[in-house]
Amino acid sequence: MTNTEPHTPKDPQGLYIPRGGAADGDYVLDIDPRRAGWTHSSLRIVELAPGGAHTFATGDSEWIVLPLEGGCTVQVDEKVFQLLGRETVFASVSDFAYVPRDAQATIASGAGGRFALAGAKCERQLPARYGPAPEVPVEERGSGTCTRLVRNFASAYAFECDKLIAVEVITPGGNWSSYPPHKHDENRPGEEAELEEIYYFEIDGRNGFGYQRVSPSREGGSEVLAEVRSGDAVLVPDGWHGPSIAQPGHAMYYLNVMAGPGEKREWRICFHPDHAEGYR
Repeated sequence: MTNTEPHTPKDPQGLYIPRGGAADGDYVLDIDPRRAGWTHSSLRIVELAPGGAHTFATGDSEWIVLPLEGGCTVQVDEKVFQLLGRETVFASVSDFAYVPRDAQATIASGAGGRFALAGAKCERQLPARYGPAPEVPVEERGSGTCTRLVRNFASAYAFECDKLIAVEVITPGGNWSSYPPHKHDENRPGEEAELEEIYYFEIDGRNGFGYQRVSPSREGGSEVLAEVRSGDAVLVPDGWHGPSIAQPGHAMYYLNVMAGPGEKREWRICFHPDHAEGYR
């Protein structure tokens, strides 16, 4: 008998969000700083029927519109960007559109699809821009059963934003990623940057699942051990996060959205001292 029900998570602080657990209006997932209990990072997922459209005001945040499934147009004031998108998150890298703060944007899709809006509260209003898929740096990280593919579409060095950092990771079935466990919950110049992080998951194949671990880096810190499935999310306000474990035979995708209060937009992490050797 196939068990399709999620495992009850070890999650005393409510940091695991099952699919539908943060739906709001047009969004099947809507995580903003108020919902997360922090100051900067946001993630929304909108699903559009064929011919559908969605308009939103950016407010005090910058956003990247990233196709997860399907293509769309993104109109920002007078500019229009055509996003070819992709069939699924496992198929390929996608193009994307950057939408600045204090603007209005409309996402429209003739064929329909599912689109992520990765956001961060920010100060500067940068210009709206198109991000071509061929310019996304892709790297293989780790080795052996900790090998994974990282798509650095909006990493701190690959694409200019004011505060937002966002990447995609594909973990092959049976592999571990986000390993060794690492953290970024303190501002230590040159060593570590304080960043709030959201993990959004999709699993390849029917009944696929994975596991996500967050453990405390200080007394009373964040702790999660959750079975994750497509559409689930995990919040990481602090703590050691990792591993992310993919079920054998089912690749795991996650979208990481990060931002924080530091003056510099940088991704600096500290590895767990008990697991720091190898497999980075």
